[in-house]
This record gives sequence, C-alpha cells and structure tokens, in this order.
Amino acid sequence: MVYKEIENLGILVSHLGFGCMRFPTDQNGEIDENQSQKMIDLAYEKGVRYFDTAYVYHGGKSEVFIGKALSKYDRSSYYLATKLALWDVKSKEDARRIFDEQLEKLGMDYIDFYLLHCLDKGLWNKSVELGIPEYFENLKSEGKIKYLGFSFHDEYEVFKDIITYRPWDFCQIQLNYMDINEQAGMKGYHLAESLGIPVIVMEPIKGGLLSNLPDDIAAEFRRYNPNASISSWALRWVASLPHVKIILSGMSALEHVEDNLNTFEKPNPLNGEEQKIVLKVSEMMNRRVYNGCTGCAYCMPCPQGVNIPYNFKIWNTYGIYKNKGSTHWTWNNGISENAKAGNCVSCGLCEDVCPQKLEIRKDLSRLKEELDSLT
Repeated sequence: MVYKEIENLGILVSHLGFGCMRFPTDQNGEIDENQSQKMIDLAYEKGVRYFDTAYVYHGGKSEVFIGKALSKYDRSSYYLATKLALWDVKSKEDARRIFDEQLEKLGMDYIDFYLLHCLDKGLWNKSVELGIPEYFENLKSEGKIKYLGFSFHDEYEVFKDIITYRPWDFCQIQLNYMDINEQAGMKGYHLAESLGIPVIVMEPIKGGLLSNLPDDIAAEFRRYNPNASISSWALRWVASLPHVKIILSGMSALEHVEDNLNTFEKPNPLNGEEQKIVLKVSEMMNRRVYNGCTGCAYCMPCPQGVNIPYNFKIWNTYGIYKNKGSTHWTWNNGISENAKAGNCVSCGLCEDVCPQKLEIRKDLSRLKEELDSLT
C-alpha cells in the first residue's frame, strides 16, 4: 500500500481511502453486512487505513455499520472520517446533537477527520451565520475531533471564499480527469496546495462513469496496457497529483476492492506518454457532447419552470459516456417532472439571451425524445 505524509498534521495515511457511501445492498436495500465486512477486512489487511462515511449515507446506517466493522481493529490503527449534514442544522445545539448521535452510532469516543458536508454557497453562509466552524474548533480542543475540514460542491469562487476563511486542517474536493474545470477543479487544487492545506479527492472515477467507458474510447487505454483496468487509469491520474493525500473510492463489490488495492500496491504515477493518452481520451469524450451548454444559466428562469441547464447536463453526460443505466436513473429520479424538457412551450425567451446561441427549443425536444426512450 502506498502511504502519504500529511505534513501539517504530522501523520501518515494510506493513499487509498475507503468510501462508505456505496456498500453492496440486499434485496431490501439494506447494507449487505456479510459482503461489506469482507470488503472492509480485505482493505484493512492490505493496508487501507482511512475510512470515510457520513451521517446520511445508506439512509443513516453507514455509520452504524462501519463502526461495527472496524470495532475488531485497534482504534489507533486507522483514521475514521464522517460529516455534518448542515441542511439539518438550524443551531449550534442541532450540530452538537447530530455530532453526539454520530459518536453513538459509530461506537467511538472521537472522530479523526470531521467535515462540514457538501458545502455550497448557501450552506457555507448558513454555517458562518451559526458559528459552526468555530463551534467545532472548540470540539477539537475537547479531543472529540482531531482534524476539521470540509467537502465541497460548488463553483471555484465559493471554494476560494471557504478555504481562505480559516486555517483548515484539510479539504475534500471532487476531481478526476474529466472534471478539471468543474467545481473547485484544478484551480481549487492549486489554491489548496499554495495554502498548504491537504487535499482529499472524492469521485476520482466520477461515480463509476470512468470505469465503464464506450468501447472505442476504452480501446485507447487497452492498446497501451491491455492488463490495466480502466478504473486504474482514473485513479492513477489523481494519484499523480503530488498534493493529493487521500483518494476516496466508493467501492461496492469485492472485485472493486481487489482492483483498487492492485492499483495502490506501489507508487505508479502516470508517465509522460500515459498523461498524453488520458488527455486524448478526455478530448475524445468531450467532443461527444450534444450541444455547447456551459451551464451559465443566462436562460433561467424559464417561465414554464424547465431547468434548461440541468436538462442539457443530463443529455450531454449521456452523449459522453453512453451509460444508459446511469442516465435512465438520473432522468427518472434526479430531476422533477416539472423541470423536464417536456414542459417547454417554445416561447423562445431562452434563445434570445443564450451567449452560445444554442437552438435551445430544438435541443430540448431532441433530448426529451432520446432520454424518454431509455430503459
């Protein structure tokens, strides 16, 4: 197992972290504890020493399971991370109630890495107004938390405001070779590096999309190394960034654990030729978008309630990855019926203000037909 030193904290961590959001489930949708325990045990046996859960994962049951799963091991031999669901917090008392509940569910006296979860501009402003960062700093002094940080999902300027607000112990961002300009992106990575704030990366395989590429694109990787898994390319791309200390993988099957352990068995950053292949692959995929929507939202609000940028995001993501299962789920569960393209009445107001001069009405009609047909 590859280990990385987090200099400002004076600790050594496994480069691979186990994300506890996607455990295998049984027919009732509950965590398959027998299979999941085998996954945890194999990861621990092979050197994984960082486990990441959250208050909301698996309907609130991930913390309960991971607490039991790790109870057989010396508490000082691993690092446990969990997160505060700020959307459920209306006061410092709420925050403390949730934190105490987390300790009880985990069966632990302290948490190593504690994160303000899924920060965007709204949640960040709320946390500042309530004094949440300062409150949890006090819990650090009590020994209830060792290290305080945040996970992030918004634009770079919001990330800049948050990371420069106080001397965080670490930050967690989404980053992979397809998302270098999304959310905090590479600009956020370099800002954290310049501030000396360690980076933990989530979604290095983009929720599994980068492990299941279209055949013609995957062939670019296989021509160079037919024995390497497609996932390993995405993980090694992130691992090649020197300031990334932990790479979280949300493993949901034993074979995922085995493959990831193989990737992190020894240091193996991408060489120059491999970097060029990854760049070529990302360019090939980006050329598959159906239209050039940038998500600027100048077209919003739509008088009919259509979320135009999000409709295009779902459609363009499908164009890139051709993942029918994932797209079908998002189209049927990730957007309300009121916000879908079918509610467009072709008024044309959106096209009048679109900086990209997109044929929005025609594209909304196309995407509705295509996405409705997915099964």
